Amino acid sequence: MTLDAGRWSRAAWQRISAISTSRQADKQLHLHPFTLDHFPETPTPSSMGVSIIDAQRDIILNVIRSTTQGQWKVLVLDDTSKKLLDNVLHPDDILNESITNIEKIEDRRPKNPDVDAIYLITPQTHIVDCLMADLDRRRYRKTNLIWTSLLPPHMKERLDKSSVAREQITVFRVLNIDFFPRESHLVTFRDPWSFPILFHPACNNLIRQHMEDLAQKIVGVCVALGEFPDIRYYRPRTPTHEASVLCSHLARFVQEELNLYANFHKDFPPPSNRPRATLYITDRSMDVLAPLLHEFTYQAMAHDLLPIREGDKITYKTIVNQGTPKQEEKDYEISEKDRIWVETRHLHMKDTIEKLMGDFQKFIDENPHFTKESDPSGMNGLNTIKDMLAGLPQFEEMKGAYSLHLGMAQECMDLFQRHKLPDMASVEQILATGLDEDYRKPKHVTDQVVRTLDDDAIVMPDRLRLIALYLIYKDGLLPADLVKLLLHAQLPPQHSEMLQNLGLLGVRTTRNLKDLRPPPVPLFPQKPPPNLVQEEYALSRFETSLQRLLENHVTNTVDATVFPYVKPPTDLGDNDIGPAPTSLRSAKPTWAKAKSSTTEPRQRVIVFMAGGATYSESRVCYDMMRQSNKEVFLLTSHMLTPAFFLRQVGDLSTDKRKLGIPAEQPPKQAPAHLFERDEPPPAPRPTQAPSKPVAPAQPPTQAMSNMNLSSKQPNGAGSAAPAQSASKLQKEPEKKKRHFFSSKRG
Repeated sequence: MTLDAGRWSRAAWQRISAISTSRQADKQLHLHPFTLDHFPETPTPSSMGVSIIDAQRDIILNVIRSTTQGQWKVLVLDDTSKKLLDNVLHPDDILNESITNIEKIEDRRPKNPDVDAIYLITPQTHIVDCLMADLDRRRYRKTNLIWTSLLPPHMKERLDKSSVAREQITVFRVLNIDFFPRESHLVTFRDPWSFPILFHPACNNLIRQHMEDLAQKIVGVCVALGEFPDIRYYRPRTPTHEASVLCSHLARFVQEELNLYANFHKDFPPPSNRPRATLYITDRSMDVLAPLLHEFTYQAMAHDLLPIREGDKITYKTIVNQGTPKQEEKDYEISEKDRIWVETRHLHMKDTIEKLMGDFQKFIDENPHFTKESDPSGMNGLNTIKDMLAGLPQFEEMKGAYSLHLGMAQECMDLFQRHKLPDMASVEQILATGLDEDYRKPKHVTDQVVRTLDDDAIVMPDRLRLIALYLIYKDGLLPADLVKLLLHAQLPPQHSEMLQNLGLLGVRTTRNLKDLRPPPVPLFPQKPPPNLVQEEYALSRFETSLQRLLENHVTNTVDATVFPYVKPPTDLGDNDIGPAPTSLRSAKPTWAKAKSSTTEPRQRVIVFMAGGATYSESRVCYDMMRQSNKEVFLLTSHMLTPAFFLRQVGDLSTDKRKLGIPAEQPPKQAPAHLFERDEPPPAPRPTQAPSKPVAPAQPPTQAMSNMNLSSKQPNGAGSAAPAQSASKLQKEPEKKKRHFFSSKRG
């Protein structure tokens, strides 16, 4: 079985390059006014099965809904759990579930003792400190405690021994949601530090805890999918590197965590007629070629060539309203919500551009009132549409999406030509496959590499990638030859150390002059050449190891010596060949399956790639779903671009203290303000009536002139008595007031 990777030759690329750079096409690339509804119906990930984004979203909302039960509560998050929720939810989704407010546990917050709180937090020491500070101060009435992953025993024991915790905590749950769905079938852990921890020689003290953390995250995905899979792992045939046992240990940890979860959750896995899933534990050493090669599908090419920023969101800065007074730079988010991105990201760049152009023409055909009949070329009509759209706010989002992708596609094509990537890719394919474009043993490979390095259009990062591929192709180089290549490529000599670090991933990097060792046995047997060698396949002959693994899984031909089981599978029919896989879990007779074979749930294949995965590997998973009866999920610590991969390989010889690995940094501390005692409220001051203004002192002569010698003084003893008189004046109005109401009630 061969996946259609959208392969194209240099000639085909030159044709599309000429099209994309012509003046008329350039105008069209900036004037696409079609809406998202005008895309032709094409298979999308959402139509291929469950989306892990929706699965995690439903888990979070269901637990909030079941906890509030229609009663208003406060939701308290920490920095990490907030990122988990923000990744799959909008704040309004949460507030609609009887949540009055969303607060962060690290922030200053007012006491709210009349309202219950839901804490959805991560099991970290400083977060437990924050929680205990809240409980000690009775910040909320009752506490519903929900953890994003399993609480370590010492943290659980601390809560169990606390009397205030036992008194206030009414709900205690663990969700196992400590992972970040990035696409419908792609999950990352947002942990680029995983690579040095697993492969840096000085990080051995960190590996066990890191593997336990990875195992919990992997189990979390399995639980979200409702799968208790059979586990297989990658075991190299002829291991030469210390990390060759990585997958076997991690697979065992995952099996133990799954068993533990099932023991405490008797309803796991839920009943299903779906064939039992298979989980493959692999690592980056299984395929060191994929992160180095140029891939010309839209997503991989964009991440390789463009300054796409990776953070809590994936964004790309582009110019909108170019050439108008409203021109500005704007950051656009690239996500699953962008239908254009979802439908084009795995297409070859040629097909991406052709699709956008075709959709534009379809819009014109379906909306003739947008163009002027007197203008058969349509260009004046396009300008008219542009002017009309500028005044229609409902088109703003659509305009932004198309401006983003057309701009990205055009920039990719510009760099494709400027850096002579067709010539570069031609040599790369020979080095990666060991065959030329005619599927024969190549000749004069070294000369082709040297000529490519001589080309001034080949940028320095691409030269380094080419030398790395040549090193792998030759199964090691003489140290002197490697130095000569770097000098010839005008690369700094320190890159030699980075290339030597590939040995930590199982690559043989050096050889002696008289070293006559046999060529390494390929991980998968070489496929026979196609009957008809098509020019379009020239620049994409290489197939990732993940693609070959999935193909063999579909045909039930995975080598059990290279991918052994942790324990023998319980359901022998789970991995059978055929469009309608069978399973003992379905418990249906054969005759009943014949009718429903086309609609029977597909088996799920979950692949974890330790040390980072590439966009070419992500694409392969979607391709396999389109072409087989399997549903594939790719899990990894982080996504790799060629530049990032080379940087991480280079870091393997750096003093690990300079890497800033979070596990070796001083532990985070709970903010001091959480432990501040509330100041006692000030003593209530007696209620006092406003004092009457003091009359200015009068001379005795005035008083004497008013004096009536035949009567008593009007003020009794006199008008002085300052202190007592003032007191009586404050209280007297109150007394009169009370008498007034008293007489009123009487």
